[in-house]
Amino acid sequence: MESGAIYVKEYLVRISQLAAATEVPVATIKYYLREGLLHDGRLTSPTQARYDETHVRRLRLIRALVGGAGLSISAVRELLDGVDSPPESGHDLLGVAHHALAKPVAQATDTSAVDAMLERWGWGTDGCDDVGKAAVAEALEGVRSAGFDLPEGVLETYAAAMHEVADAEIAGVPTDSAESAVRYVVLGTVLVEPLLLALRRLAQQSASYQRFGPRPLG
Repeated sequence: MESGAIYVKEYLVRISQLAAATEVPVATIKYYLREGLLHDGRLTSPTQARYDETHVRRLRLIRALVGGAGLSISAVRELLDGVDSPPESGHDLLGVAHHALAKPVAQATDTSAVDAMLERWGWGTDGCDDVGKAAVAEALEGVRSAGFDLPEGVLETYAAAMHEVADAEIAGVPTDSAESAVRYVVLGTVLVEPLLLALRRLAQQSASYQRFGPRPLG
C-alpha cells in the first residue's frame, strides 16, 4: 500500500498527506487548486479540507501530463476538460488530444499534396483534420527547404508503419464509457508519443550497428 493510501480510502487526507501519497509538493498542489486543475477537497473548517482517492488519481494524471509529457498548464487544462466532459463522438476523442498537442501552423498552408498522398495511401481525407494535414505539409516543406531528399519509398514506409501503430492503438480504445475512452486516447496520445520517438532512435541505432558495425566508413 502506498504512503497515505489508508487515509485516502477513509477520506481523512489533509493536503500534507495528499502530498505524501502522490509525491507532489504541497505548494504545487495549491497551485493546481488555484488553476482549477484539481478539484477542491471537502471543507472541514474555514482553513482545512480533506481529500480522497479522486484527488490522488487526478494529481497523478496531472503529474504525468506536466512532467512526463512536458505539456503546458493551458494544454493540461484543455485535456482535463476533455476527460471531465468527453465529446459525444468516438472519433472526436482524438481531437481532444491532438488539439492540445498541435503546434501552430500557418492558416494558408497548402495541403493539396498531402490530400493526394492520403488518397493514394487509402487513408482518405474525411477523417483527417486540417491542422494535422498542415503539420505534415509544413514538415515536408522543411525537409525540402533543407535540401534533404528522402530515399525513395521511405515516406511510404513511414506511412505504413504509422498506420499499423494507429490501428493497434484505436483497436484498444475501451467502449464501456466515454470517460474511460477519452482517458485512454488522451494518455495514449500524449504519453506514448515520446515513447515512439525514443523507440525510433533505438531502432535507428540497432539498424545502423547491423549495417555498419564498429568499422569506420570508407
